[in-house]
Amino acid sequence: MVQTPPRIFDRSAWLHNRDRAAAGYEKAAFLKELACARLAERLELVRRDFTDILDLGCHGGQMRAALPARFHEQSVKITQTDPSAAFVQRARVANPSVQKNLVMSDDILPIAPASCDAVLSAIFLHWMNDLPGMLSQICLALQPDGLLLANMLGGRSLIELRGCIAEAEIEICGGISPRCMPMADIRELGSLLQRAGFALPVADAELLTVTYPDMFRLMADIKAMGGQNCLFGRISHFTPRAVFMRAAALYKQKFSHSGGHIKATVELITLTGWAPDTSQPQPLRPGSAANRLAEALGTTETPLKGG
Repeated sequence: MVQTPPRIFDRSAWLHNRDRAAAGYEKAAFLKELACARLAERLELVRRDFTDILDLGCHGGQMRAALPARFHEQSVKITQTDPSAAFVQRARVANPSVQKNLVMSDDILPIAPASCDAVLSAIFLHWMNDLPGMLSQICLALQPDGLLLANMLGGRSLIELRGCIAEAEIEICGGISPRCMPMADIRELGSLLQRAGFALPVADAELLTVTYPDMFRLMADIKAMGGQNCLFGRISHFTPRAVFMRAAALYKQKFSHSGGHIKATVELITLTGWAPDTSQPQPLRPGSAANRLAEALGTTETPLKGG
C-alpha cells in the first residue's frame, strides 16, 4: 500500500503568498542572499567542475549572483526553478544568460532523471509537504557522483516569536491555534538524506541572530519573504489584536537586544549528499583490517575472559 504524504501546507495559500512576495522581494532578500553565499562558500571548496546545475527554489535568482566565478562561464548550464511563476519571471529577468527557467508543479522536479550534476537549494526545502519524497527526486535527478548542496530553516528558527505568540494566545484566548510550520532537526535531516539514497550524507547547523526594532517589523519581513501562515487547519478568523500586542510586549521583555531592539534566531541547516557512484569511498568489510588497533596504539591486547 502506497502511503500518502501528509498535507502540512495549503499549496494554494503558499503559492499566493509567494507570488505576492515576488514583486518586492529585494526588500527582504537578505536571508536568501546570506543562504546563497553560504552555499557558494561550500561549493568553492569542492574540487570539481559542475556543468549542469539546478537552482531549486530560485526565488529572484540570487543563487546565480552568489556562485563562484568559475561557474559563470558559458560552458556551465544553469536551470532556475520555483513553484511561483512570479519568482521564476523575476529570476529570468535578473539572470538573462541562464539557459532554462522552469515553473515547478505540485512539488515535482521538472527535470529528467540523471540530468544534472549539481542541485543547489537555498532556504526552500523546509516548505515541502513531502521532504523525503523531494530528496529522493533530487537523488534521481543527479548524475552518478552528482552533488546536493542545500540549506533550509531548522527547528530553532524564530523560537522567540513562536513562544511569545503562543504564550499570549493562551493568556488571552485560552488556547493556541496552528500558525507555526513544523521544522525538522539536524538528526532527522541526516537520516532523511541517507534514506533518500545519498552517499556520504552530512547535515550541520549554524545559528544566526537578526535584530529588529520590534516584533511587528519582524513579522513584516516574514510576510515580505512569503512566509505567512499557510498551514492546513489554520484559523479562518482574524486573531484578536490584543494577542499580538501582548506577544510584542512579552518579546520585548524576554528577548531585548542592544539599543532596545529585539533578537530573532534563525537556524540554518546545511545538507550535503552525493548521488551514489562506484568511484566513491566505501566502508571496509568487518574483519578486513590489515593492522591491529593495539599495535597502532603501542599497547598489549588483553583477550576477554571466555573469548
